[in-house]
Amino acid sequence: MTSQVDQVDQSGQEPHHGGGGAEGKEVRRLDRVIIRFAGDSGDGMQLTGDRFTSETASFGNDLSTLPNFPAEIRAPAGTLPGVSSFQVHFADHDILTPGDAPNVLVAMNPAALKANIADVPRGAEIIVNTDEFGARAMAKVGYDTNPLEDGSLDGYSVHQVPLTTLTVEALKGFELSRKDAGRSKNMFALGLLSWMYHRPTEGTEAFLRTKFAKRPEIAEANITAFRAGWNFGETTEDFAVSYEVAPATSAFPAGTYRNISGNLALSYGLIAAAQQADLPLYLGSYPITPASDILHELSRHKNFGVRTFQAEDEIAGIGAALGAAFGGALGVTTTSGPGVALKAETIGLAVSLELPLLIVDIQRGGPSTGLPTKTEQADLLQAMYGRNGEAPVPVVAPATPADCFTAALDAAWIALTYRTPVFLLSDGYLANGSEPWRVPEPSELPDLRVRFATGPNHTLDDGTEVFWPYKRDPRTLARPWAVPGTPGLEHRIGGIEKQDGTGNISYSPSNHEFMVRTRQAKIDGIEVPEVTVDDPGGDAKTLVLGWGSTYGPITAAVRRIRRSGGAVAQAHLRNLNPFPANLGEVLAAYERVLVPEMNLGQLASLLRARYLVDVVSITQVTGLPFKAERLANAILEAEGGPADDH
Repeated sequence: MTSQVDQVDQSGQEPHHGGGGAEGKEVRRLDRVIIRFAGDSGDGMQLTGDRFTSETASFGNDLSTLPNFPAEIRAPAGTLPGVSSFQVHFADHDILTPGDAPNVLVAMNPAALKANIADVPRGAEIIVNTDEFGARAMAKVGYDTNPLEDGSLDGYSVHQVPLTTLTVEALKGFELSRKDAGRSKNMFALGLLSWMYHRPTEGTEAFLRTKFAKRPEIAEANITAFRAGWNFGETTEDFAVSYEVAPATSAFPAGTYRNISGNLALSYGLIAAAQQADLPLYLGSYPITPASDILHELSRHKNFGVRTFQAEDEIAGIGAALGAAFGGALGVTTTSGPGVALKAETIGLAVSLELPLLIVDIQRGGPSTGLPTKTEQADLLQAMYGRNGEAPVPVVAPATPADCFTAALDAAWIALTYRTPVFLLSDGYLANGSEPWRVPEPSELPDLRVRFATGPNHTLDDGTEVFWPYKRDPRTLARPWAVPGTPGLEHRIGGIEKQDGTGNISYSPSNHEFMVRTRQAKIDGIEVPEVTVDDPGGDAKTLVLGWGSTYGPITAAVRRIRRSGGAVAQAHLRNLNPFPANLGEVLAAYERVLVPEMNLGQLASLLRARYLVDVVSITQVTGLPFKAERLANAILEAEGGPADDH
């Protein structure tokens, strides 16, 4: 294989991109790798991981990522709570999760090492920045002795690299202080890992020049550090092996792909829905982690008729979105669990007004403020029942980061077709994680166009033609959508109960019961796809049923069991209200139904109540997604056997 560099020093000169590793160095072929970058929240680990991921996506690998960072903007430096990490799993075949345990840990300081070492299997590679392993830094996280010297890491392949010193040396030609030069050590580490795994480099260099376009000297300093890291890997004797992971050519159908996060996919899905509905998109929102990225992204797309309003609070945000829906727009509000609680009354108003509205809940750990940057699935019951009175709302949940695009279209279709608010339940794992996404052709997108009311729709006994705002479509039970200002369509709106048909205020007991049951019937009658079951042999006795972001870990766990000869069926729910019409039949077909959830069993409770099936909950509320190995063991325990540790 030809060399990828033209020189053999750490000067930071441009690497040559001709092929594999250096002559004389071994190149090993791997089918998959899991890398975790870890350091202080100010060390740029999220940027480093994101750039490695982007280059991996451009190379053609399948991938899945798990960013994990503190809630504080600048968490306490050198402490365990201040550790930020980014894990990327990439392969030459289709994969579903960010991986259970890293094959490579890049630890920028003692805190990063201590916070992550328990996840690293023996024999894995650890790259540590020795410049940060001073006595004070180690004592801050409880190291009584230096773990690089006391033998505690003897079971690992440890590479001790003075990342800060090497970075400063590479940047000595720039007019930067040692502190400022040292900030580029994450780019040095990125260059080193890019060499180790033969990642492309052009995209990262172009990214840095764009990111620091107003400060070209900083851009060049970071590029120099990046190249120096690459060249260090090429020349040092400590890294005698580099690795190749071939593109996942068989994992993807033909098409144009890009790496995409859940929040970005959801944003694009909302824009696509508005375009397909031929409606303006209006977002009324208040910033909240981990949903704020959607507000940021949508604000960039005014050219698509998108209007974003950053409100003074959560209540104002949803009020503006509902007002936009009344005015004929596709109204959307984005939030997380605490914001849903504040929006509850206005969601009930939307139920009463029977207007299309999307409530996007990017779930996080609770209760109250809880864990702002950690993931959870604990808002399901809040979405189902978190309002006063009988106020049914459809609930849709995406399964993967890329699936957030399609889920947004599905939720918009329900809202527009049935004139109802709809919950879209994503979570922090999907929102911040990423994977390859095939960019759809416009012809593949659904037609979401709606017909507004244009004139009278009812004839009185005396022959007078009038407009009844609550006269319903016989198939969908949706009421007409009348844009304010349309002549002859004036009608009253508000939260007080309406009279059937006329929409006038009514306190009639029989009318109230009729309206309550009609609104419920409208939701129950939504046409959602039947749930499909993956049961290759048709003889499984156990069904593993999931929803939302548990799809990847469940599927990976089921694959493990099947590889070892086990028979397990799998199904996943996109629609949580209403449930698919065949769900009861599916549940009754299996002796055991297991439901993994990142809560204390909320879907399990709904299934038990609705179908009288004694489902078994597998629950976790750590703020992190399930590990496939843990799920595989839990599934096999329910069947009375040990898990295969593939």
